[in-house]
Amino acid sequence: MTYLCYIDESGTPEVPGTSSHFVLCGLAIPIDRWQEADRDITQILKQYGLDDGELHTAWLLRVFSEQNKIPGFERMDWAARRSAVQRHRAGELLRLRKAKNSKPYHQAKKNYAKTAEYVHLTIDERKSLISQVAECMAKWDYAVLFFESIDKLHFDETRTGRSVGDQAFEQVVSRFEQFLTRRGEPKTHGLLVHDNNETVSKKHTALMRRFHDEGTLWAKINRINETPLFVDSKLTRMVQLADLCSYAVRRFVENGERELFAPIFGRADVVERVVVGARHYTKMDCACLICEAHTPWGKKKGTKRAS
Repeated sequence: MTYLCYIDESGTPEVPGTSSHFVLCGLAIPIDRWQEADRDITQILKQYGLDDGELHTAWLLRVFSEQNKIPGFERMDWAARRSAVQRHRAGELLRLRKAKNSKPYHQAKKNYAKTAEYVHLTIDERKSLISQVAECMAKWDYAVLFFESIDKLHFDETRTGRSVGDQAFEQVVSRFEQFLTRRGEPKTHGLLVHDNNETVSKKHTALMRRFHDEGTLWAKINRINETPLFVDSKLTRMVQLADLCSYAVRRFVENGERELFAPIFGRADVVERVVVGARHYTKMDCACLICEAHTPWGKKKGTKRAS
């Protein structure tokens, strides 16, 4: 049996960066269930006119302010909505282009490009789409989730000897390897499939080569083959699901939002009722759902959750 573990991140690993947390998620699926999983998600996307579109959670869940400025927008059909939004955006870009400060123009142009394929859907429809996908994943008893969520305020790179990004990657790799080992079957192996990013690809390839030679702090790497395969997330549905998972985890640890987090957390790797596949690296007395589920003895003030 071979598992494909799709990896994506949310937040920035730099300190302080633009987020308080950095999250790296890995969603593992048996290779013989890939077609089934891909078909399930495609069927949902077809309901929203996105069967060929990219499922990018953060952009889908943004408020498109121009939709609120178009009279009767919700009563329009999809084609009319697209046309109305495109006209409004074209006018806005022309207005911004005439301004002395070009930064708003370039930012708007980028935002419009990232959200162009979603403009026919209202914000409620987009929320419904993402919720449906999360609920669909929650039913996949063959899928396994691994993630490391790091609160950068409580992370000391000097003490750990690792950067935030390196720590997250090492944790996800270790947990995936331990899961594969527990399967018992000698022929059980895994591959990492990562969203393509030139900087990250070089770093994670080098780290994985080192892990193969030396192991990680927590595991020898015998079951994960090769270095990560880097793919364009626009073309790979399962990496897009890893993106949804990482987004949901970060929104939970930063804002306490549970709607997307609750269903996907149910897929986290579990051993004897302890969630071993997920961790919230934060203050020692944190009593959030992740910390409680990850600690065998439950909440115990002053106990470092470093396993």
